[in-house]
Amino acid sequence: TNQFGTDSGSSGKNERGGPGKHPAPLSPPFPPPLQDHACVRDEAVHRDARPELRLKAEMDEHMLRLQKELETHANNTYIELERLAKRHVAQTDKEMKSVAAEERRIQQQIVAQQKKELTGFLENQKKEYRLCKDKIKDEMNEDTCASKEEKQERLSRYKETVQHSQAEEEAHLLAQQRLVYDRSCRALKRRSLIRRHEFEQEQLREELNKKRTQKEMEHAMMIRQDESTQDLEHRQLQMLQKLRVELLRLQHQTELENQEEYNSRRQTELHRKHTLEQRQQPRNLKTLEMQIKKQFQDTCKVQNKQYKALRNHQLEVSPKGNHKMILKNLKEEQTRKLAVLAEQYEQSINELMASQAV
Repeated sequence: TNQFGTDSGSSGKNERGGPGKHPAPLSPPFPPPLQDHACVRDEAVHRDARPELRLKAEMDEHMLRLQKELETHANNTYIELERLAKRHVAQTDKEMKSVAAEERRIQQQIVAQQKKELTGFLENQKKEYRLCKDKIKDEMNEDTCASKEEKQERLSRYKETVQHSQAEEEAHLLAQQRLVYDRSCRALKRRSLIRRHEFEQEQLREELNKKRTQKEMEHAMMIRQDESTQDLEHRQLQMLQKLRVELLRLQHQTELENQEEYNSRRQTELHRKHTLEQRQQPRNLKTLEMQIKKQFQDTCKVQNKQYKALRNHQLEVSPKGNHKMILKNLKEEQTRKLAVLAEQYEQSINELMASQAV
């Protein structure tokens, strides 16, 4: 059923939406320029990656410099400790040689003193032996009753007794000297060990003080390196933050300019399209009016054909006496429907004019 209320092969609509409708838009409503935005973002990413690579290279160079500084300090510490150890070895050898020489000198003095004492002791024994022997001889010379053999035997026993007594005294003196010598050697050894222990303690304290100083220097160096690394990281983070803020601002500004350019271009296109449609409006309006008129005429033809078919049918099935009344009623019905069609035609023309005016 068309807009006039009857079936027709013509729908009363053209390709642009039919009478009373605005023409369909040529393109979708203003999409954002996504391709331009993607290019801007890619360019911003590339610009952002280059400074990060440069800052990473700067940080790697900084860490390598700190590592070399630590290695240089460790090498210097090793060299100084090696030099100190060699000096300690030389001092220890010199001290031990001095102690050994002192021990030998004291031992030689003890041996010489004891030898001197033993020589004096033997001399005294010889003097005492001669004195006692002379005394015994005088006593035997005064004794005229004893025979020569008795005197000789008495002198031999005395001589044997004195020699045995002197041998015991000499053995006792040698034992005393050996005891004194051993005690002196042990005292010298104990004093030498104490002196060596004190010397080694002093060297150990010197080595520990040196190592502590080196560790304190290393600790101070590592604290300074850590502070410098933190300062560098803080400075790089600030630089990256400023750079990213600037890149975001540039990206936003570029996208805004692209959007404004796109809006301006679309506005120009719409203005040109509107101008073209205004120029084509009279021709389009005439075409639509002709389409509506043709549709009205086609509908009227269909109504006439339907009326004729209905009239012939009514006349065939109705008595002849009712033909006049039937024809009159059908004529009135046809006239009423044509009036309705004419009214619809006028209304469609008016709506078309009103829509085109808007």
